[in-house]
Amino acid sequence: MEISHPLTIDHLAVVASSLSEGCEYVKDCLGIDIPFGGEHPHMGTHNCLAKLGDDEFLEIIAINPDAPQPSHARWFNLDNHGNRAPYLAHWIARTDSLADAMEFLPAEVGTPKTCSRGDLSWQLTVPDDGTFAFGGAFPSVIEWPMRPFPGAGMQEVGCKLMSLRLLHPHAPVLQQALQPVLEKTVFNDRIQVMQADRVKLSAEIKTPVGIRTLG
Repeated sequence: MEISHPLTIDHLAVVASSLSEGCEYVKDCLGIDIPFGGEHPHMGTHNCLAKLGDDEFLEIIAINPDAPQPSHARWFNLDNHGNRAPYLAHWIARTDSLADAMEFLPAEVGTPKTCSRGDLSWQLTVPDDGTFAFGGAFPSVIEWPMRPFPGAGMQEVGCKLMSLRLLHPHAPVLQQALQPVLEKTVFNDRIQVMQADRVKLSAEIKTPVGIRTLG
């Protein structure tokens, strides 16, 4: 049986102790300023967002110091981030049917949750403990109810995601988990899975000042 709605890249997530630290990190890496996005009341977080292609985007996410602490774990492993420097922690893949995709995803991705930011709402897989599948190298999976996708309407900053490199201590296992669920052109042309001692994500991004690496 094959997945009926293969996954494609939706966005990348930089996790930071604060939005200001995250924005400074991205500016150092890419030479661009990232506009403010909004708040996630259910998770006690907020973000900055910028376009990375036709409908792909970059997110910087951090705990919102003005929001009450939720009774559950925050997403993106933010409760365990502490004072760690900002880094490219995760990526999010899009599907047209999260219900159908769940049959093909590892249990570590968590269960679909309804999320919101302002007047936007969506479904996203979130583990109960707020951590990542494969340490962040396997994507969370999102289903947007609207068309066009939100990334298409975000502020243009002159950047385009070219490729994503996923380094992992168990690279063959990660590759085996990704291959059946990702769109073939995305997997073959834009995703590279590599063996490494620790988990690390690295994105090659075309910017107004040339090709830069975020990771």
